[in-house]
Amino acid sequence: MTKTSLTSMDLTRRNVSLLLPLAAAQLSSAARKAGLPSHCYAFESLPVHTNPANGAESRQVLNGTTHDGFPIDLHITTLPPGQSPHPPHQHVHEEMMFVQSGSLEATISGRKSLVGPGSVIYINSNDEHRLKNTGDVPAQYFVLALGKQKTK
Repeated sequence: MTKTSLTSMDLTRRNVSLLLPLAAAQLSSAARKAGLPSHCYAFESLPVHTNPANGAESRQVLNGTTHDGFPIDLHITTLPPGQSPHPPHQHVHEEMMFVQSGSLEATISGRKSLVGPGSVIYINSNDEHRLKNTGDVPAQYFVLALGKQKTK
């Protein structure tokens, strides 16, 4: 190499230090875009959390982001007869609930609906809602939260 080409390639510590924030931002962006990895979640391998107030069992399946950084959270709840998972509430993120078994009364913005296996409940951002198991057997449903998990 000639002296000229070496001089044009030389980087000072100052020049390198100016590039570090850009490199860190690129790495952070790449990590965000990676999102949750592909994975199979066997039901029996999911840790069980039991709510002492109502006997509901919850299994956290996943909590993270998609490849473009969109937050998602999925858990499975088994709710005893006559119970609600929590009082009426609302939050910024949207939710979809997929009923696996049993029957649920879903109250959304004051309107009640009775749903059973195969049914889907969609809760829009900030809509007040609650669930109650109206059957005589446990109800099991999947909750998919979409978006940031801020509460209002």
